[in-house]
Amino acid sequence: MAQEKVDLLKTLSSDKWKAIGTHRRAGLLVPLFSVYSKNSVGIGDLDDLKLLVDLCEKTGASILQLLPMNEIGVTFCPYDAISSFALEPSYISLNAAPLACDEEVKTKIDRIRKFFPAGSGHVDYAIREEKRQVLWDIFIMRSGASPEFKKFTETNKYWLDDLALYKVIKNHNSGKPWYDWREGYAHRDQNALSRFEEEHRKDIAFQKWIQWVLYKQFKAAKEYAVSKHVLIKGDLPILISRDSADVWAHPEYFKLDFAAGAPPDMYCSNGQRWGMPTYDWERIAADKYEYFKEKLRYAGNFYDILRIDHVVGLFRIWSIPYNEPSENGGLKGSFDPPDENVWSAHGRRILSAMTDNTKMLLSAEDLGMIPKACPAVLKEFGIPGNDVERWVKDWSVSHDFLAPKEYRAVSVAMLSTHDTTNWAAWWENEAGTVDGALFIRKCRERGIDFERVKGYLFDPKRSGRGRLRWQDTVKTKEIYIGILGKREEELKDFLDMYENTYGEKEKLWAQFKLKGPVREKCDARIICSALNITLSSRAIFSIELLIDYLYLADMFKGDPYQYRINVPGTIARTNWSLTIPLTLEELLKHGVVRDIKELVEASGRANREGLK
Repeated sequence: MAQEKVDLLKTLSSDKWKAIGTHRRAGLLVPLFSVYSKNSVGIGDLDDLKLLVDLCEKTGASILQLLPMNEIGVTFCPYDAISSFALEPSYISLNAAPLACDEEVKTKIDRIRKFFPAGSGHVDYAIREEKRQVLWDIFIMRSGASPEFKKFTETNKYWLDDLALYKVIKNHNSGKPWYDWREGYAHRDQNALSRFEEEHRKDIAFQKWIQWVLYKQFKAAKEYAVSKHVLIKGDLPILISRDSADVWAHPEYFKLDFAAGAPPDMYCSNGQRWGMPTYDWERIAADKYEYFKEKLRYAGNFYDILRIDHVVGLFRIWSIPYNEPSENGGLKGSFDPPDENVWSAHGRRILSAMTDNTKMLLSAEDLGMIPKACPAVLKEFGIPGNDVERWVKDWSVSHDFLAPKEYRAVSVAMLSTHDTTNWAAWWENEAGTVDGALFIRKCRERGIDFERVKGYLFDPKRSGRGRLRWQDTVKTKEIYIGILGKREEELKDFLDMYENTYGEKEKLWAQFKLKGPVREKCDARIICSALNITLSSRAIFSIELLIDYLYLADMFKGDPYQYRINVPGTIARTNWSLTIPLTLEELLKHGVVRDIKELVEASGRANREGLK
């Protein structure tokens, strides 16, 4: 498959590429909550970012990618944040906080560390309130506001005043969402808000102070990364929680009668309903995109590269009536704007407003159903998309996995994302399977008796986790069609499922050039082969989940399915809380660091300035 060359210095992001360079790079994707040091208190913190930078330096990686660092709500989901600006207070390093050396403060920190040990498998987010109490004590012990703090509040007035007021009112309403507050607060009656501010001046100042501490600690980590020639890649969720400071402060920018989501596909049979409101882009544009400019300005303090989550939503977004029953997922939605002919211009306008108002290189999460307009516009802007190995295929003709040289040049190659299983779990549980709920629903729609055909089509011993594994005997589409008992022209979607999933393991095994029969259980040799595909690809960046790299050392025991960051469409304690089984100090001394470094060096992606 021929691939067109792209001169990144002739794209609309040429100034960004000129600043960071156009050579191929390797990177590590690390959720901060998943790591911890011997000094961490309950959760990885901003001071631990420096150890992650050291890890990048030792492995030859020159990009450290984080999940969104925005302040999270009750679901602890970083993509359903309560602010596009505010940082998550859990990530404050108490050891680096003001007055941390005070004996009384040290005693309190040690007590919390004892009851909230980091690295217990999953983060207990009750740590947030424990940290808040210590920070309140420190805040009260400090006398007066420093000139530096005052400057921070003035510089960030656009969002900080609303965020602090929103949080204090919410606390005084037992955590209820803003739309359930009494009228004067919910709809921002200025007299009511002024009276509340006067009565709770210290609480409001405390919320601003927390954000200042977070800002200082993150800036210090960023400066350390610069000294080690490591770029930090952030993540900008395209959407924001309905119950957020942003929506409360600027309801005019949102369509509150709708909820965003995704249409049904072969991996999610009912589609998805995320719940966040969609944007009123006309109103945002009428205000010259000030809201997005301010987001980018603040993010630019910390990041060199910024991932735009669900970038296709800038072209059109799956919009579900808010009153639609939640059990319908994304089934009853429609695209907004509805006219496909305007999608290209729509996305281009928004991306222009963003690229024209930041020094960060924008990167795009462009997975799922991609409108035809999206790839051409991203290419024009020089914005890398995502190439996830398990989905980098010729979907329509050969149905084979693409060779490394056939990956998109302007892309980020990876084995997994935060929303998928890790690669080992995919290999053992999902490769060569179809989504069970989707297949059953399609059978019902087509009048096919699933109970009659399932034994002929699927192997019950190798099926599970909602996935159906093909029987080895279904070797051809003719056999498959015969079992279904319909004419081929009636079965296009069934054939797509079969042709793009049957024999996946065998196809990858051949690409890996490993000897012997296909092994069902993932091991270091197999994961190494998979990593070599993405690392050797022509993609400008290869950024892997730290978890996938750690499978080189067989650190995780039992079914790898349990070691996933998030299961989309679910709310569970195990989402957004997974931790690795050793401290960062131990990891930096572990032999797996050498293994990663060798892979990165062999791929030609080693950090040109930072590798020692």
